[in-house]
Amino acid sequence: MTAVVAFAVMASAIFTGAGVAQADTAPPSASTPKTVAADALPTAQINGVVWSQVIVGNTVYVGGEFTRARPAGAAAGTSEVSRNNLMAYNLSTGVMTSFNPSVNGVVRAITASPDGSRIYVGGGFSTVGGVSRSRLAAFSTASGALLSDWTPTANGTVRALGAFGSTVYAGGSFTSASGQSRQKAASFSASTGALGTWKGTIPDGAVNALTISPNGDRVVIGGSFTSYNGARAPGYGMAATNSSTGAAVAWNIGKLIKNAGPNGAILSLTSDADGVYGTGYDFGAGAMFEGTFRASWSSGNIVWIEDCHGDTYSAVPVGDVVYTTAHAHFCGNIGGFPETKPRSYHRTLTFSKAATCTITRNVTGSYFNFGGRPCPTLLAFYPDINTGTYTGQGQGPWNLAANSQYVLYGGEFTIVNNKRQQGLTRFAVSSIAPDKEGPKATGTSFRPTLSIPSANSVKVTWKSNYDRDNEQLTYQVLRNGVVVRTQTGLSVDWRRPTLSWTDTGRSGGTTYTYQVRATDPFGNTVTGSSASIRATGAAIKTAPDQTITPDAPAQAPDATLTPDVAPVPDVAPLPDVVPDVVPEPGVQQEPGTKPVPDDAPAPLPEVPAA
Repeated sequence: MTAVVAFAVMASAIFTGAGVAQADTAPPSASTPKTVAADALPTAQINGVVWSQVIVGNTVYVGGEFTRARPAGAAAGTSEVSRNNLMAYNLSTGVMTSFNPSVNGVVRAITASPDGSRIYVGGGFSTVGGVSRSRLAAFSTASGALLSDWTPTANGTVRALGAFGSTVYAGGSFTSASGQSRQKAASFSASTGALGTWKGTIPDGAVNALTISPNGDRVVIGGSFTSYNGARAPGYGMAATNSSTGAAVAWNIGKLIKNAGPNGAILSLTSDADGVYGTGYDFGAGAMFEGTFRASWSSGNIVWIEDCHGDTYSAVPVGDVVYTTAHAHFCGNIGGFPETKPRSYHRTLTFSKAATCTITRNVTGSYFNFGGRPCPTLLAFYPDINTGTYTGQGQGPWNLAANSQYVLYGGEFTIVNNKRQQGLTRFAVSSIAPDKEGPKATGTSFRPTLSIPSANSVKVTWKSNYDRDNEQLTYQVLRNGVVVRTQTGLSVDWRRPTLSWTDTGRSGGTTYTYQVRATDPFGNTVTGSSASIRATGAAIKTAPDQTITPDAPAQAPDATLTPDVAPVPDVAPLPDVVPDVVPEPGVQQEPGTKPVPDDAPAPLPEVPAA
């Protein structure tokens, strides 16, 4: 449960088409979706936290809480220019543009008009470039100018935005919009800013996220609210609404997943033609979901759930892959990584868009049991992104945006793949990426153990290496510098099986030196340290093993190893319509653990009503 969460919109907005996904950049099975490469590309940096991003053509618009920006590679405090809470950079180069509107408060949400001619921005600000704008503003993407003819207002923070046709939809913690009553949800004319008719009764909490159906007839909202138009199942943290009136429509996954109130919320919603993808957090009574779900546009029926433990902040579908960002520390219920002591985190989880497996019964902590429901495949894409300090909540990435070629992470992190990079980073499909992320274990941490199982033979044993974006590696055993054995193996950072090979026909009394070389599908190679042993001859006898203990990996500590997990067999899907589920009243944090001081969710200050 380990809740570390800011009450803010973290739903990424995407303008360019999804296209075909490309990421594990060379999976061992043709049926496994490819992911982007794990090479972190040079990207502009900021000095605070990024809450939202949107791609429009070849420009990325970035909103959050920051005052300065600098080029890739520049140390904090150097080569900086002023960028107050809103900036832009070139998608293909990562270089900052001249867009500098100077917003005087936090930017929580950005979305683009369907034609890409303008962006709409929401947050907690009251001026843009010294011009009055109460929590909502629009800009021309051609000139970067603030649009003078779009001036709606809200009396509280805007946390979510979406645009379809001639309408802009907004969600947040406001209670009025453009001088009229609107409880957390409002719509506006995309051209004039005039207040629209979409609204609902949301008596508490906030709307953190929203997404719009492909034909524009529905708007799905998520947040910390505990009812919608008087209903709680669905309506407790999520609701699907008529896009014209705000009337509630069928949303069956909202009968199962119930995150709302002070201890939980739905944090992001994104969508494509294939469905809706949502993420959430849970930190006690009244909430029950951490992870990502996929629901169909048909009545919100469940397609799959990944119940990895650890709050999940954002998800974005790209082709046949769904990228997420979280602070996940256990994915064992779907065949993924185990819990470790001390706890370790994976912040860049990636899944197949298709349902491929079945969740096993949860046996860790007091988490809700989603056992028996369909789940996706966890894919091998594990770039390392650290935690930052800006929010005081011990998190790294908070949100995602993507198109068919790039996946973008934004947040408060300061290091990506062991190199300094603050707040923003890019990853690209293999065809335009360096593809230089090779095996990580080196030197003495990748030294073989040698033993003599019988006369005239040497057994070479080694722990699998691991790669951030390739599960299958090729291993070569070198005897006295010459390759004598080649084989392949599957591994990830959290599961590194032991491999071995017995070298026969050795001469008794002769000393042999062995090394192991690991190579990924793109030719990136690591050769470990050597080990030597003297072979025995004549009569068969067993010599005691000469054990050489590898050091810890130079790049990242090993997680606790578990045996290889066999694929979960396919089962018939559960009925789409699920019965009402009431959140377990006694859900508590895991026994024996306590949130660190930074874990306590901190309320975000509102800009006083104008």
